[in-house]
Amino acid sequence: MRGVRCVRNDISHTSRPVIDIVMYYMYIITGSVFLVSFIANREKTGKALKIGCKRLLKIMPAFLIMLMLVSLLLFLLPETVIVEYLGHRNTFIGMLLASLFGSVTIMPGFIVFPLCGILLKQGIAYMILSAFTTTLMMVGVLTYPLEQAYLGHKVAILRNLISFGIALIVAVMTGVLFGELWL
Repeated sequence: MRGVRCVRNDISHTSRPVIDIVMYYMYIITGSVFLVSFIANREKTGKALKIGCKRLLKIMPAFLIMLMLVSLLLFLLPETVIVEYLGHRNTFIGMLLASLFGSVTIMPGFIVFPLCGILLKQGIAYMILSAFTTTLMMVGVLTYPLEQAYLGHKVAILRNLISFGIALIVAVMTGVLFGELWL
C-alpha cells in the first residue's frame, strides 16, 4: 500500500446550522413515533415511559460518578501530555497507549472527534487516533460495574476483551489504508 496517499479534509467548514437541522429532524421523528405509539396504545406507552424513567433514575448515580471521574482524569492529563505520549516514534507503542487511554475514558463523540482533529493537526497518526476513538466508543473499563450489573461478570469481561481486540484490528487496518503501516 505504498501508493496510498492521505488527504486530510478540514471539517471546520461544516456549519452549525446543518447540525441543528439534523437534530431537529431527529426530534421530529422521535416525537412522531412517540405520538403514533401513544395513539395506538396509551396504556402501554405510559407504562414504557414509567419503566424508562425508573431505569434512568437507577443508572443516574453510577453515570454521574463516571462523569466526575472522567472530568477529573481529563483535568489531570492536559492535551500536551497526551500529544507527547501518543506522538511517540514507535507507532505500536502509541497505538497501545491510545487504546489503553481510550479504554478508561468516557467522552461523548462531540468532544472526541474535535479532540482527534486537534491531535491530527499536531502530527498524531491516523492509526493512533483510530485506536483511541474505537476503544473509547467500544471498551468500557469505567462502565464495567454498570455492565456487570446488567450483563453479568463473564459477559461484561468478554464483551470488553472482544471490543478491545476489534479496536486493535481496526487501528491496524487504518494504518495500512493510510500508508502509516506496511504489512
